[in-house]
Amino acid sequence: MIAAKTDKIGNYRWRIIILLFFASTINYIDRQVLGILAPDLQDQFNWSEADYGFIITAFQFAYAIGLLTTGTILDRIGTKRGFSIAIIVWSIAGMAHAAARSVFSFAVSRFALGIGESANFPASVKSVAEWFPKKERALATGIFNTGPNLGAIVTPLLIPFIALNWGWEWAFISTGALGFVWLFFWLISYNRPENEKKLGEKEREFILQDGEEPIQERVSWKEIIRHRQTLGISLARFVTDPIWWFFLYWLPKFLNTNYGIDLTNIGLPLITIYIISMGGSVLGGWISSRLIEKGKNPVKARKFTIFIMALLVVPIYFVSGISSMWLAVLFISMAAFAHQGYAANIFTIVSDIYPKNAVASVVGLSGFAGAIGGVLFSMAVGLILEFTGSYHVVFAIASIAYLVCWLALKALVPDYETIKKSGK
Repeated sequence: MIAAKTDKIGNYRWRIIILLFFASTINYIDRQVLGILAPDLQDQFNWSEADYGFIITAFQFAYAIGLLTTGTILDRIGTKRGFSIAIIVWSIAGMAHAAARSVFSFAVSRFALGIGESANFPASVKSVAEWFPKKERALATGIFNTGPNLGAIVTPLLIPFIALNWGWEWAFISTGALGFVWLFFWLISYNRPENEKKLGEKEREFILQDGEEPIQERVSWKEIIRHRQTLGISLARFVTDPIWWFFLYWLPKFLNTNYGIDLTNIGLPLITIYIISMGGSVLGGWISSRLIEKGKNPVKARKFTIFIMALLVVPIYFVSGISSMWLAVLFISMAAFAHQGYAANIFTIVSDIYPKNAVASVVGLSGFAGAIGGVLFSMAVGLILEFTGSYHVVFAIASIAYLVCWLALKALVPDYETIKKSGK
């Protein structure tokens, strides 16, 4: 029934989502190559743990800076041009790792990668705001947001094969080159729906059904920050983004410490977690979209869905004390599933509230808050593990983070208040 309706309207907008999905996949592949190769590179170049930490910090710091600035750039120069520049930067930076030989040169390559990759989510969310009516945005966001999960699954399968057969340098070169393949399809496919000649009139009308916004002046940081919604969304990202970063960077270490899992058998548990989490992104988008179709206010629908996802994370509190590795993986998978369902809605709620000329800026600003939270939480995790030797406190924090996020949204993001004009 849904397929028949989509076919009748047209489906060009879903081609855009496919492009965004693969951009996010490539984004995560490029950022994870170093982590997969790190043990061999540390041996080859005699890195200390501090050296490796410096290289990783270079990426996180650049990512935070990029999130603060790329959103504004995208809002000023447009999605097509801005995203094109971003993927060129991160693809060249990814390939540049192959020429690095010192800690400093790896850090410089990592810094450039962080700057380029920081544009991915602001650009993708802005693309969804341009190409989808409000009732479909969470579902569309949920679909492209499964790309990072696919990247997390593919990387540990792809990178060892390339490195063992052709050398570690080609792992960076080949994955970096994927961005240029994507860029070709992006340039021939993406325009705003108002200007896309391949788009049928019925689908154009469907996409623009919420009404065109009046032409507005560029939105300044002062105008964005003054709204309490900006504080609420930024606070939500500050407390939840670090949990996802923890999943990405610390799960292999946790599985090794608690269950003796090493590189020879780490693949299956991690792949299981990320495959399950992919479903959360789609389901989270579907739930809020379905509620909107039934007449629920968009912002209220997003927050209700986030509350459901927050409850699914709570059981992760018990993970550090579970003796069964697969039961622990199940609880972690449920939390990762919930995070992706939450993410589909926290990204979309921005486009529900703010005018299109501010969407990328707000996503970037809130992403900056999340990145800073990630840096602080990573430091805290290291100290907690050093002094306690246990992950219990870490998982306890993770178990309540999404409820704190929901409370912030409940308090600071009104259900029936949207920002129609900049500064008002």
